[in-house]
Amino acid sequence: TGPATAQRQVTVQEGPLYRTEGSHVTLWCKVSGYQGPAEQNFQWSIYLPSAPEREVQIVSTVDPSFPYAIYTQRVRGRGIFVERLQGDAVLLHITELQERDAGQYECHTPNTDERYFGSYSAKTNLSVIPDTLSASMAPQALTLLEGDTLELTCEVSKSTAQHTHLSVGWYLLQGAGEHRPKEILTFSRDFILKPGPSYEQRFLEGDVQLVKVGNTTYKLIIRGLKPSDQGQLYCEATEWIEDPDKTWKDISCKETERTSLVVVSQGRDLSVDITAAEPSLSEGDPLQLNCVVGAPKSSSRHFQVIWLLNEMEVARIDPQGVLTWEEEYEERAKLRQLRAFKTSNTIYVLTIYEVGLKDKGTYQCSVSEMKTPGDLHSMQTNVSSGIQVNVKPIGYHLRLSVSTSTPRVTAGEPLILQCEVQGATGPVSLRWWHLPPQQPGHRVLVASMEQDGTRSLGSAYRARGTRGSPRLEKESSGSFTLLIPSTLGEDDGGQYRCEATHWSRGRSWTGKGEAAVLVSSMGLGLHATLRSRIPIVSYGQSSELFCQVNASYPLEEVPVSVRWLFQPRRHTGPLQELARLLPDGTVLWGTAQPRFQEKAQLLKAGTSFWLHIHSALPASEGTYRCEVEVWRRNILPLGPPAASTSSNAVEIKVVLPESKLQVATKDSSVEISSGNAAIECRIVLAQNNSQFAVTWYLLPLLADATPLQIVRASYKGILEYGSQFSSPAQKSRFLSQRASSNIFQLQILSADLGDQGRYYCVVEEWLWLVHGWYKLGEGTSGRTTLKFKVPGEQRELQMEKSNRSVLAREGEEVTLPCRLQGALLPGTAFSATWFQAKSDGRDRALLALRRDGSVEYPQERLAGRLHLRRPSAADFSLTLSSLQGEDAGAYYCQLQKWQQQSEGKEWALRASARSGYTQLATTPPESTVLSRICSSPPLLTFLLCLPLVLVPLLALPFFVCWYCKFRK
Repeated sequence: TGPATAQRQVTVQEGPLYRTEGSHVTLWCKVSGYQGPAEQNFQWSIYLPSAPEREVQIVSTVDPSFPYAIYTQRVRGRGIFVERLQGDAVLLHITELQERDAGQYECHTPNTDERYFGSYSAKTNLSVIPDTLSASMAPQALTLLEGDTLELTCEVSKSTAQHTHLSVGWYLLQGAGEHRPKEILTFSRDFILKPGPSYEQRFLEGDVQLVKVGNTTYKLIIRGLKPSDQGQLYCEATEWIEDPDKTWKDISCKETERTSLVVVSQGRDLSVDITAAEPSLSEGDPLQLNCVVGAPKSSSRHFQVIWLLNEMEVARIDPQGVLTWEEEYEERAKLRQLRAFKTSNTIYVLTIYEVGLKDKGTYQCSVSEMKTPGDLHSMQTNVSSGIQVNVKPIGYHLRLSVSTSTPRVTAGEPLILQCEVQGATGPVSLRWWHLPPQQPGHRVLVASMEQDGTRSLGSAYRARGTRGSPRLEKESSGSFTLLIPSTLGEDDGGQYRCEATHWSRGRSWTGKGEAAVLVSSMGLGLHATLRSRIPIVSYGQSSELFCQVNASYPLEEVPVSVRWLFQPRRHTGPLQELARLLPDGTVLWGTAQPRFQEKAQLLKAGTSFWLHIHSALPASEGTYRCEVEVWRRNILPLGPPAASTSSNAVEIKVVLPESKLQVATKDSSVEISSGNAAIECRIVLAQNNSQFAVTWYLLPLLADATPLQIVRASYKGILEYGSQFSSPAQKSRFLSQRASSNIFQLQILSADLGDQGRYYCVVEEWLWLVHGWYKLGEGTSGRTTLKFKVPGEQRELQMEKSNRSVLAREGEEVTLPCRLQGALLPGTAFSATWFQAKSDGRDRALLALRRDGSVEYPQERLAGRLHLRRPSAADFSLTLSSLQGEDAGAYYCQLQKWQQQSEGKEWALRASARSGYTQLATTPPESTVLSRICSSPPLLTFLLCLPLVLVPLLALPFFVCWYCKFRK
């Protein structure tokens, strides 16, 4: 490694580089100035022209999981690999360059230094160009005499757009193809003729020449043929391009078919040469072997030729041309599968029209000369020559190349897969399989095509029409394309396998190839953002909501629907659908807001959606969302959406017209001696067209008392009484009236001392806005205290004031005392009200005796159980019948004395007084303690019952103290 202060430097082969499709390509990369181990690691990536910012990982020397899915198969199959030249230098190999391999390649070295210093990667550009080079020569089988002249012609052409050079060479292959070919003569890329080592002297003497005729024709001339020239001759053309580093690189090389040359020597008495037009065959190919006998004055000589395969005789031809087959070949000859004949005294031919595996091996042509025809004893010589014939099974060369132009798609986009079949000598049957990644080992048939072109779909793809109908097309004899019009989702990703099967003579050969596809869900990257330019709008002002939709795929190419949802302010439950924009542009309006359509407009521009609300109302106030649904493309009818997303919530506030309401807040008091009372609520200022709702409250005189709602008069005039004023008697006494445009009154009819307290009103201002009434504001008045004037002679009204307790059994009746003391004067009248004390200070009125003798029952449900029997004019005692447990509590009565000034005049309140408290306690109706005790023998009863009689008397002071504390 370099010194500690060295700077890491990564260098890659300089570009741009141009290489032909299908060629074997190498790119070198090396690193210097590094720290750490001598063996550095390398990682290769590519940036494709379609996505120049996105890195696609190819291969790594350290991480087997480094390649992305589209390269995994090629890396595993050694179609792409890294060769290490030394610890800090490597070669990237792409054994068969594809068009999709074009792009910017990056070589990266992971850091092994103590700190980052220098460069850790380098890039170069590689362009893939079509391979336009062609070289051709008609194959021949030539037999020439030693000393003859040979002329062969080779056609070479190219149409590459880049500047390239050509080199054309002639080569001789001798033996069974296992030896290296001998170079005869080459026309180099520098336009120089270069002979091979074996032909250098003859080239200098002018016997070996290469002549260019026109732009594309190259002619080889060999004069004075020699036996060493015999073999298989062919032409090789190479296309060269100059790289940026000024070196020349061969980017394509093509060989022609071969010409078999036999050179018969004239210097020997007898020679034999056996040739084959093509010694390497596949099953079913024809084989033709030529046996050439070289001999002076051959026409007057007599030869017998024997054909042998692996030293076993096949057939023989005697000097008269009589053919004899060995037994195992005779039947095939009768079926015209074999033929052996003699074309002249020196040329013999063996033909097998369709070779099988049993026909491979070493063929020999054995020639014997006889002095006289038929005289086996007169054979003078026996010369033979052999050739190796290879027969490969059909399908040995069956090779599949599977690729896809859609390696990464989003659900709904089509898949296009290509399968190239090479090496088949006839029609093939084809099957496409899907290998789902979520089901290892499982495969699903997509489509198939038989040899006769019959097509069919797998059951899973027939039933699921949502994908569209997959199509399998035969582009050419060996090229097939599978199209799936619309992918369903991520499950359609994974490997797709192409299987091609070739059939011949009852046997089959199958080739396989796979391509990887990644299908992303339509929900991947789908996102909606809702914004409002004016989140707070004034009444009547327009508001606009903007819904921006984004996805990892082009939204313009798929059906999109947008729902606008709304939740009114202070409402709970599901959101209301205001409107829906369908993919075809149709707008469906929701029913939750019937008038919304009149004031709203939906707009769309690309992937942006607007909701425009004209003249915002309080009903427009609340929370809005947009919900987006997308469907896969090219599918009708649409069916359920493939994905959906909901935006963030945006709150719109509508500011109503400012309330100008002012209510008189000055405290006041009203003092009456009898009759009715009127409490006033005055509006000082309000909108001209406002309506008002007035709620009246009573605040009892206790300091910590809770306000009691008396009655609410809505802006429509509807009265709603509070719970403690809801009886018919109370409703008939408390009335809310509008005295003028700005004055409201609470009328209290036949007011009594129980109505004393502080009264006030709460006024709500309501305004009609387009489609409804809206509350603008409210105001609270000052307190008005209601008092009663009582004359000074109140002391003349005397009644029992002492507190007492009463114990009674449930189901029975009890009388609560209330009596005046002293004589009753003529011309006076009395009214009485019985109360049950309550902790909130608002004691509950049970019964009211008016001065005219009429009785009212504020608690209607108790009317049948309450009685004023009045055995005398001064007795106002209350009888409760059918006692219940809930009747327990403290009771008192309130008496008022009235006097009429003179005949026809109003009655005036002259005095008022309140009794003491009677504490009522109840006991269960049966099995009571008292009944058990008092049912004992007389003496025991007296002793046990005496304390019970004394207990109430002793407990009375404690009760009075408790109740006084309770009233505070």
